[in-house]
Amino acid sequence: MSTGRKFADAGRFLISGSGTVYLVLIAIFAVIFVNNAGFFEAGNLLLFVKKAAPLLILAVGQYFVIVAGEFDLSVGSLVGAQVVLAALLIDGEEARTWPVILLMLAIGAGVGLVNGLITTLLKVPSIITTLGMMLVLFGAIRLLTGGAPTGKLSDGFRVLGNKGIIIESVGVVPWALFIVIAVGVGAVFLMRSSFGRTLVAVGDNEKAAGFAGTRVWWVRTAAFVLSGLSATVAGILVGGYAGLTSQVGDGMEFVAITAVVLGGVVLGGGRGAVLAAMAGALTVESLFTLFTQLEVSSTLRPTAQGLIIIAAVAYASRERSRRHTPHLSTKPAEPNGHHPDRVLKESR
Repeated sequence: MSTGRKFADAGRFLISGSGTVYLVLIAIFAVIFVNNAGFFEAGNLLLFVKKAAPLLILAVGQYFVIVAGEFDLSVGSLVGAQVVLAALLIDGEEARTWPVILLMLAIGAGVGLVNGLITTLLKVPSIITTLGMMLVLFGAIRLLTGGAPTGKLSDGFRVLGNKGIIIESVGVVPWALFIVIAVGVGAVFLMRSSFGRTLVAVGDNEKAAGFAGTRVWWVRTAAFVLSGLSATVAGILVGGYAGLTSQVGDGMEFVAITAVVLGGVVLGGGRGAVLAAMAGALTVESLFTLFTQLEVSSTLRPTAQGLIIIAAVAYASRERSRRHTPHLSTKPAEPNGHHPDRVLKESR
């Protein structure tokens, strides 16, 4: 491949939805550096990663659902419900830590399974299904706690989200970083497998995927299960980092969606990279860090998220219109009125 072709491909990538997020992330980091160069010291960066880890993992789960053409609005409430339930069941007893974590993973998969089956088999739009699940989980939290969280997370439970290993000349490297890397690598391999390709195909054109023999309902249900498991892992890290609070998990579903669409994943499915979605999560977290440094009111955070989502939806609508608009040949029609080369082309 020629050098010119390589530069052209790189340019197309950078102006694409997936490429833009890296430019935005670099720009935000540059502004942070100007305001506070100490942020980029090893210790401070590792603290930033530990704080951002739950959102990065939540974005991976949301990516699976969105690239398949659906939504999952229940993940924030699922994070909160899992942390509250863990505190109730563990209540400070170290011996209960791992059995409760396994139970949490089972619950997360179960919630994802219910969301998926209702959406795919009962044909309820996923935005309605998961909105209902969000309210169910929110109500369950209030019912269990009476409005005030009770119980106690064990020290063993909090290790993954709050502790790490000491590396000389670097400091304490949080376990959360290793978990994020493991989840990211696993997601990349999964998306390069036949399942990942099928997931994208289902989001791009459900009918075509069905005609090709794909069990669309199973693929989309699996995406919801992965989202539920990701929310559970995020909940474990949130509980470890922030402990038990009455607002744990609030609004995380919208932050995750913001991160994914900022990463160039097209709402409606069929396009997007999982690493770009994770970069979107890192960008959102760094943007909030910049707001804090500049002493910008926290009330502007929802405004920023809303603007990002609106822009992403507008971009997705434009892209889908362009991809599904027929391109007709400009050759003149034959005398009988029929066009000899009328072919509908759909870009991939």
